[in-house]
Amino acid sequence: MKCTLCPRVCLADRENSIKGYCGADGSLKVARAALHMWEEPPISGSQGSGTVFFSHCPLKCVYCQNRDISSGGDGLEITVERLCEIFFELKEKGAHNINLVSPTQYIKEIIAAVHMAKEKGFDLPFVYNTSGYERVETIKLLRGIIDIYLTDFKYMSSSVAKKYSNAADYPNVAQAALREMMHQQPACVFDGEIMKCGVIVRHLVLPSNTGDSKDVIDAFTDICRNDAYISIMRQYTPRSDCEFSEISRPITDSEYDEVVNYALMCGVKKMFLQDGESVSDSFIPAFNYEGVLKNDT
Repeated sequence: MKCTLCPRVCLADRENSIKGYCGADGSLKVARAALHMWEEPPISGSQGSGTVFFSHCPLKCVYCQNRDISSGGDGLEITVERLCEIFFELKEKGAHNINLVSPTQYIKEIIAAVHMAKEKGFDLPFVYNTSGYERVETIKLLRGIIDIYLTDFKYMSSSVAKKYSNAADYPNVAQAALREMMHQQPACVFDGEIMKCGVIVRHLVLPSNTGDSKDVIDAFTDICRNDAYISIMRQYTPRSDCEFSEISRPITDSEYDEVVNYALMCGVKKMFLQDGESVSDSFIPAFNYEGVLKNDT
């Protein structure tokens, strides 16, 4: 079957080992499965989010922090059965949820693993941690599977999206996907301080691009009102080989404050913010295959 999972619709015959635009073929690859403390507070909580980092990605942002796995494809091949086991192992370690990072290219395997886990009594929420570059038809497959959508909303400018992610259609695609996510999870529900279902929209503020950030805020308020959270992120870390001079530096305090103040002016009430210490490579996890193999738990 030719792949149509992501908006690239590259039609790669992945089941016959043909790699798609994302870089994935018919194998399921994971680079890390471990507790993660650096997500938003109701996701990480006090014990950590059970984060599964999948290899490859359909978007290929020029500034990607996880480029070793998103573009390099670093990771180990596992089975659906092993993925199900990983869910239980993360729960045993105290995870508040199972956090599926860059999952789009493996949706079919993820759905199978979730069904398998639930048949065995698994009861933690599943988090779909995505770039936001998703087909509505694909997100519809996740109804009843995903409890929390943790989605990026990167751009409202087609030209900016084209320049940094080779995805001029990103604004329209991301908005349509977000509407479907909100349709599936229209309200945020908590058990104490831990989110059990709902939508969190992440926006990474890029240097020299506060105008586009404000347009993202406008779109967020139009689609989500105050029924979802927005996480305004300042953790942009420039790559040493960055080819675009305007984003070859961290954002300034004034740029970040400008975006946050605009969100407040727009009436956004549910926000997560980051301090300046978030701008560091130390927040990028080590993709060392922790927790991926059966004997590495």
